[in-house]
Amino acid sequence: MAISKKAINKGNAEEGSGIRQSDNRISVSIYFSDYFNVSPRLLEEYGAFNISLVNDLPLFIDPFLLFTSTRDEYRQLHDGIIRYLRFLRDKSISGKITPGLLLAWFMFKEVKQTWLGFSRFGNSGSGLGMDFGRALNENLIRVFSDFGNERITHGSHLEKLCLINEGVGRDNISDFSTNLIKEYLLSYTQKFAQENIAPDLLGKYRVPKVRFNYETEKWESELFNLPVYNGDYVILTPVDMLTKDSIWINREDLVKNFREIAESVPDEQLRAELNNYLSAEIPKDAKSKEINTVHASAYKVFPKLLEYYIKYKEDHGEEAKALSETNVEESKLLFIDQVVDFIISLSNNTGFYQTSGDTLKDAYDRVMFMKHVIEHQDGYRLFYINGEPVKRESDVQLIFKFTWFASPSDINAEVNNGRGPVDFKASRGAYDKSLIEFKLALNTQLRRNLQNQVEIYKMANDTEKALKVIVYFSELELLKVQAILEELELKDERSIILIDARADNKPSASKA
Repeated sequence: MAISKKAINKGNAEEGSGIRQSDNRISVSIYFSDYFNVSPRLLEEYGAFNISLVNDLPLFIDPFLLFTSTRDEYRQLHDGIIRYLRFLRDKSISGKITPGLLLAWFMFKEVKQTWLGFSRFGNSGSGLGMDFGRALNENLIRVFSDFGNERITHGSHLEKLCLINEGVGRDNISDFSTNLIKEYLLSYTQKFAQENIAPDLLGKYRVPKVRFNYETEKWESELFNLPVYNGDYVILTPVDMLTKDSIWINREDLVKNFREIAESVPDEQLRAELNNYLSAEIPKDAKSKEINTVHASAYKVFPKLLEYYIKYKEDHGEEAKALSETNVEESKLLFIDQVVDFIISLSNNTGFYQTSGDTLKDAYDRVMFMKHVIEHQDGYRLFYINGEPVKRESDVQLIFKFTWFASPSDINAEVNNGRGPVDFKASRGAYDKSLIEFKLALNTQLRRNLQNQVEIYKMANDTEKALKVIVYFSELELLKVQAILEELELKDERSIILIDARADNKPSASKA
């Protein structure tokens, strides 16, 4: 059974399985270009990211890239976001926000049709619910009251919300931004689709909450002609709006660069008050975690510090664009180019897609296929960018997702039954469930995790079937794992599978 890269570019948008077999050849459709029979180069020339229609990819719209763009239409999009926030700010200050208005104005569904974000299976996320709506309503009064009248920064920024609330992250900021520029994205997609995609692969959809009417104070819908996949429309996103890992203005960076920001404050009185606060709050023997906690609280006590942090990020705006380009290119290499090679390798294993048995056997076989491809068929290259290993559990988990084509099992990610989330649960009814947990060898909690975590998960999910998969990138990491397994008397445990992702001990499969 063979598959070629050419075969991967043949798909049928009417089918949602992503895999078809004909004449002993497997055709795998993963990306937008596959399903809609367009050249990836054509998408690239148009400026759109070639999204996966199997699973969300971890990319996010960063509103700062709109703010700092040289393109007038992007800056107008950012102005539109700020205009809407100022509208909400004025309504919040009036004190007349009812639960109904909170729902109508502050809360949005995730625009899942972009196929970007955090979903580990498919493309359905939680969206911007009541917690986000309430946090935004409260902070518009407390933090955003000067929107449009900033004296320190060059402009207004939605991202300020994630600097105050720990529970508001890049995915929330991206979701909010996506909703507020949805009309642009829909028009952008419609233009490409009508010019390049066969009409029978398109459908007309009336999309809700496309634009806000400031006279009627209501959201309006509009009809669009869009690509259709699996009964729903698809939205393309321009590459130069996207970033990976962190948006440019983010809480982690805020705390990490506290001292640099504090030292740059030109206000002598503010600096003196800040130093007095830090001296009183930070013990002499404080550990780094305690110091970071105080630094985070200082931004709440002295909110003007937030403005100096944002100004610092504005002054380094060109770095944001360069970082975004690097991040998106890395994502393309890892999740598109190299995943295609990975799927080809899996498909060349005769019988892979006919794996059968209970969920434990199904999961075990797929992990072992993944292990074989990584260790013996150049699959380890998935985890390397420019020769350097990219060591992220999330990448390993996402790639594992691509081994579950055509499985009879129901696969769920990050199932939480009260004792913490487990990476994956495979199930076939109430009596056949297996858990799969991935860890990197460098994880500092690996020993404790091996000793306790899977047993806890098995109890919570009422199953005795579980696999622990550990990926290592060096001989030193392997020795560490082996020592832990020896100590815990788990050395010969079949349910613990080690995957060798080293690059220094493998001849290229193309040369072997």
